[in-house]
Amino acid sequence: MSAVRTPLLEGQIEPDEAVEGNIVPASNPRTASSAVVLTPTNRAEQMATTASDAENGIAGIFRQSAHPLALFFLFFFRTAAIAVYLLSGFFTDNYVLSAVAVVVLLAMDFWNCRNVAGRTLVGLRFWNQVDEDGESYWVFESRDPSRPANAIDSRMFWIAVYVFPLLWVALFIVSLLRFKLNFMPIVALALVFNATNAVGFTYADRDAKQRWANSVVGAGWNLGLGGIGGQLISGAVQKSVGRVFG
Repeated sequence: MSAVRTPLLEGQIEPDEAVEGNIVPASNPRTASSAVVLTPTNRAEQMATTASDAENGIAGIFRQSAHPLALFFLFFFRTAAIAVYLLSGFFTDNYVLSAVAVVVLLAMDFWNCRNVAGRTLVGLRFWNQVDEDGESYWVFESRDPSRPANAIDSRMFWIAVYVFPLLWVALFIVSLLRFKLNFMPIVALALVFNATNAVGFTYADRDAKQRWANSVVGAGWNLGLGGIGGQLISGAVQKSVGRVFG
């Protein structure tokens, strides 16, 4: 006998209907949605990265500063002293009250600038010391040169140290021209405080740079630059520093 084999599903599966027109393949469902990119956030991205960005405004300067609190109080006390001096007459006629307020602000600024702002912002400090023989002399302290100060902090500190004494000089001239002799002692005290800080920090900065030059010369000797060559190099470094920094 011969057996005839027939397909198992023959006659049961109908062919698909013909589709007219162009057939567009389905897109990949994985690529249908837009890709999500996760970007890490960092607080440093909000800070100014260049000096020009910091100069765009007061907020930019404080963002760029390494010690914004010390920088704020440096300008706060100095600005507040001038503001109280100029505007106290609009709020009170009591000369003693106005004078005490200005003197207190000047004293706080003098102490803050010499002991906090100078040490924090530029790494400098100075004071006057009296030895056992009764002779007074200046003592200067400076930060290690391997740890330079922040550029914005240094610039704003020296602006405050040199600009505000000029403002008090202008106020002294105005008081003299307007014959307000009762306010001249206050302005004179402000000039003494501001000039003392300006001169002290100028000499402290010069002393720090001179000691840095001497350390460079000493390092050259330790590296074997002795003899005539070492003397020439040391002399050149000391003369260049002396010309640049007085």
